[in-house]
Amino acid sequence: MSTASRDAKCADEHEKDMLSLKKDKTQAQGSIQTADLEVLGLSQLTERNMSTFKIICGGWNICNSWAGIVGTLAIGIVQGGTVLLLYGIVIALVAIGCCTSTLAELSSVYPTAGGQYHWTSILSPRKASRVLSYGCGAVNIFSWISISAGVTILPAEFIIAMASYDNPEYESQRWHYFLIYQAANIIILLFNVFAIRRTSWIHDLGFVVSLTSFLAILVTCLALSPQKQTSEFVWTTFTNKSGWPSNGIAFLTGLINPNYVYAGIDGAVHLAEECSNPSTAVPYALMSTLIIGFATSFPFVIAMLYTMTDMDSVTSTSVPIYEIWIQATHSDAVATFFVCLLAIIALFALNGCQQTASRLTWAFARDDALIMSRLLSRIHPSLQVPVYALVANAGIVFIIGCIYLASSTAFNALIGTGLILQQVSFVFPAALLLYRRRSSTYLPPSRRFRLGWLGWISNAMTIAFGVIALVFYCFPAEFPVSGGNMNYSVVVIGTMTVFTLTNWFMHASQNYEGPRLPAGLTQSYVSQPTGLHETCIR
Repeated sequence: MSTASRDAKCADEHEKDMLSLKKDKTQAQGSIQTADLEVLGLSQLTERNMSTFKIICGGWNICNSWAGIVGTLAIGIVQGGTVLLLYGIVIALVAIGCCTSTLAELSSVYPTAGGQYHWTSILSPRKASRVLSYGCGAVNIFSWISISAGVTILPAEFIIAMASYDNPEYESQRWHYFLIYQAANIIILLFNVFAIRRTSWIHDLGFVVSLTSFLAILVTCLALSPQKQTSEFVWTTFTNKSGWPSNGIAFLTGLINPNYVYAGIDGAVHLAEECSNPSTAVPYALMSTLIIGFATSFPFVIAMLYTMTDMDSVTSTSVPIYEIWIQATHSDAVATFFVCLLAIIALFALNGCQQTASRLTWAFARDDALIMSRLLSRIHPSLQVPVYALVANAGIVFIIGCIYLASSTAFNALIGTGLILQQVSFVFPAALLLYRRRSSTYLPPSRRFRLGWLGWISNAMTIAFGVIALVFYCFPAEFPVSGGNMNYSVVVIGTMTVFTLTNWFMHASQNYEGPRLPAGLTQSYVSQPTGLHETCIR
C-alpha cells in the first residue's frame, strides 16, 4: 500500500474514531446535564405535575419572607435595634444569596428530591461518600422537622392573640396553643394525603394571597399612620439590651432574626421530582424566592418601623406586630383583620412545609437510610403521595407539640435549631464543590444555571455563613446566662446526633447507598484522541 493510501485510510479511521468518541462524550455529558434519575441509580416514582410557576409559588409559600420577619421584629429590636433589622436583612440577602445560588447551580445539574445529601454523595470521595451524605441527609431532615414545628405554632399564636385583644379578660393557657397546634398539624396532614394531588392550584392561591396581603398591609399602614418615626430612628438606632458586653456578639447572635426571612429557602429543591422541567424550574424557583423575599421584607420592615410610635408597648406584648398595626391604623378591627391574614398565610406555609419535608424523608428512605425504609419509601398508587413519610413527619411534629405542652423553653430550643441545621446542610455540597475545584466533570459547562467565577465566592460564603450560624446562633440571646435564658440549641443538636448515630449503626451503615455518577461519566476523554492518532501515525 502506498504512503498516500495508508495516510488516507489512517485519516479516515481517525475521523471515525473521533466521531464515535464525540458521540459517546456527548451522551455522557447529556446524561449529567439532564440529570436523569436512572443515571444516578434512582427511580422516577412520582408524577411530574408541577409547572415552573407552581414550583415558584410552592417555594415562596414556605419562606413568605415578609411574614416570616413578623415574629422576630420585637426580638430584633431588643438585640440590635432597627440597625439589626434593616441591615441584617441586607446581610441575609448576601449570605443566603450565596447559599441559594450554590443550590440553584447544583439543582440545574442534579434536580432530585434528596437535594443537598444527594449532591454530597455525588461530590464526595467514594470512601467518604456514604458517611458524609448520610450526615447531610440527617441534618437536612431534622432542619425541616424543626422548621415545620415552628410554622405549626404560628396559627395558634395568631388566633390566641386575636382572642386576647378582643377579650381582655381572656387568659390563654398553654394547652390552648397545644390544641390549635395539633389541629393545624392534623388538618394539613389530611390535606396533603387526600387532596394535594387534586388541588395543585393551592400553591398559586397561597402566592397570590401572600403578595396581595403584603401590598394591602403596607399601603394601609403608611396611609393611616398619623405620625411617623424620624429617619434617624429608623436607619441609625442600634440598641443592645441583650446584656452582651460586645455589640459585635449581640449583632451576630441577633442575625438569626432577619435570617428567618429565608427559613426553608431550599423547599423547591425537594419538590424537583414532581416538576416537569426541574433543571430549569428549580433554579428559577430558588432565585425567585430570594429576590421576592428581599423585595417584600425590606420595604415591609421599613414601613413598620416608620409607623411604630411606642417601642416599649411593642416589645412587651406577645405578638408585637399586632401592637404595631394598632399603632399604625388606630383601628383594632383593621389590625385584627391583618393578623387573620397572617394566620391564613401560615397555613399555606405549613402545607408547603409538610409537602417538602415528606419528599425529603421519602427520598432518604428510598436510599434505605432509615429504619422502616420499606414503608417510608412507598408512594401510594392512587393518591400518588408518600403517605407513610407524611404521617411519620406529622407524627414527629405532633410529639414536638407535646413537648411544648410540658415546656415552652424546650420547644423553642428545638424549633430554634431549624435555621442552624439548614445552614449546615448547605455547607456539605458547597465545601465539596470547592474540594472538587468546581470541576466540569461535576458541573458541565452547558448547565442551565452557571455562576462562573462567582461560584467560588458563593461556595466559600456558604461555608463561612454556615460556620457563623452554627456558632453564634447557639449563643444565649441574653447575658449573663441563667437557666431561664439559656439557649438549649446545643442540647437539642446533641440529642439529634444521638438519634442519627443510633439509626446509622442499627440500619443505615449496612443498607444506605447514596447516588453516584457512573464511572463512564467521570472519565476524561481528552487523552484518547491523541492515543488513536499516535497509533495511526505509527
